[in-house]
Amino acid sequence: MIKGYIFDYGGTLDTEGDHWGKVLWHSYQRQNVPVTEEQFREAYVYGERTLGNVPIIKPDYTFYKTLDTKLRLEMEYMCSAGFWDAGEDELNRMHKAVLDDVYSEVQKVTDHSRDVLEKLNANYPMVLVSNFYGNVGVVLKEFKLDHLFLAIVESAVVGIRKPDPRIYKLGVEKLGLQPDEVVVVGDSFYKDIQPANKIGCKTIWFKGEGWTDKVYDETLPDRIITDIAQILQ
Repeated sequence: MIKGYIFDYGGTLDTEGDHWGKVLWHSYQRQNVPVTEEQFREAYVYGERTLGNVPIIKPDYTFYKTLDTKLRLEMEYMCSAGFWDAGEDELNRMHKAVLDDVYSEVQKVTDHSRDVLEKLNANYPMVLVSNFYGNVGVVLKEFKLDHLFLAIVESAVVGIRKPDPRIYKLGVEKLGLQPDEVVVVGDSFYKDIQPANKIGCKTIWFKGEGWTDKVYDETLPDRIITDIAQILQ
């Protein structure tokens, strides 16, 4: 019998299951940033590695500020690498256009996620387990999601990152339940579904647009969804 839920954050509650790299690339396309997807991918990887290795994101950063910082790293890299010959005015204009475009989409998605989670929370305790920068609590407040979770297990705080299954063990402990009584919901097969399955949790794969075309064993998750509202069905 299911007695509690663990949710991933990024890619699960804010992008409808789509990989963040794809979300950003589609915005670059919509705003006509003059780079190729290959060039963007290189800049995206650079930005993610930089943010993972250097404490640029501060604990009080909102999601808007975090996204602002991430996009600035990417775009400045593309200019310095010679992918994009943008002057300061063009760079600032494109940066603001992509930032506002993405943030608007995230607001819509998180509104939908909040509606679903509020219904689920009426019957089940929930914990958040996330690879994040130390500011996910601020981000949850920004999108009015903070009241929904008993606890937050954040990689930058606990010193364990997905796909290490130990981070999900911490989430189960926060719920005070046994692993087989807990459902883990996440967008990443590698970082969410596989490690949660290893410790004995039930799993729901929120399958959106992936970063690669890799094919996964779809018999591993207990359910596959394409809309978070399907959890309620």
